[in-house]
Amino acid sequence: MKISRLPKTLVSLALTGLFILPLFWMISASLRQPGLPPPRGIEWIPSPLVLSNYARIFDILPFGRYLLNSAITTAIGVALTLATASLAGFGMSLLGKRARLRLLVLSAALQMIPVTALWLTRFLLLAWIGQTNSRLALVAPAIMGSSPLFILLFYWTFRRVDPAVVESAKLDGASLLQIWWKIALPLARPALMAVGMLSFLFYWNDFISPLLYLRSQTLYTLPVGLLQLQEMDKTNWPLLMAASVVMTLPAVGVFAALQRALLWWDGEEYPEGASHQAFGKNAKKWFLFQIGRTPFRKVRRTSEGR
Repeated sequence: MKISRLPKTLVSLALTGLFILPLFWMISASLRQPGLPPPRGIEWIPSPLVLSNYARIFDILPFGRYLLNSAITTAIGVALTLATASLAGFGMSLLGKRARLRLLVLSAALQMIPVTALWLTRFLLLAWIGQTNSRLALVAPAIMGSSPLFILLFYWTFRRVDPAVVESAKLDGASLLQIWWKIALPLARPALMAVGMLSFLFYWNDFISPLLYLRSQTLYTLPVGLLQLQEMDKTNWPLLMAASVVMTLPAVGVFAALQRALLWWDGEEYPEGASHQAFGKNAKKWFLFQIGRTPFRKVRRTSEGR
């Protein structure tokens, strides 16, 4: 059994190495002496190691401020995206067949529109309300779910919830917002993690929006800071690689933190059978378990007493 798994393990390690190799090379290049040309070959471990490159990029430009701006913008964008996209997807899942089909076609059509076609319209709209030089201009897409894809991911997830669960919650006095918060979202944990990670990368790596809408340097984010550093010295590769590492590591850290939740469903906090079988025949069991943890437990006990 162990021998049969060996080729699969070797292939997995080889593929992992291919993805890690560029990151390792970037870190290695960031530790070379500033001002040196790129090496003719691959220099895995430079000698000597120059850790001061990281401190120098913070001295040349206010990278600390840029890092904070990126963190704030990304946090707001991810939170708004999860709220609006999940609400929209939940609402779509409750509609009739004809209305769902129309919204699906509309979402697919919107997804095919190039983002470049929206730049001018969005700029004129933000200029009209006087919000071009603000963080609102950076997180404005999150108000509408950031992307139709995110809404569709939640829609496909919520469509798998047994309608009997929603109807039972309504009979127990739960509003649609309570059903969304207490029942639908816990069942959509993989979708939450996936959309959260994708929206994090969307706002963390966003370069065009700060470049188009911001005029104040105090609001610049890391992608714009990286462009400024490149314009100051285009041939100083160690400093450019150091700034790239500062921008890349948070995204790698978020993926490393969420990849377990994306690939495995931890069922320890749920009753037996309710984690992997939550959609389908055990959905009602999951719902009853949720009701016991929600403010509806009094309603449930009253109904049981009857």
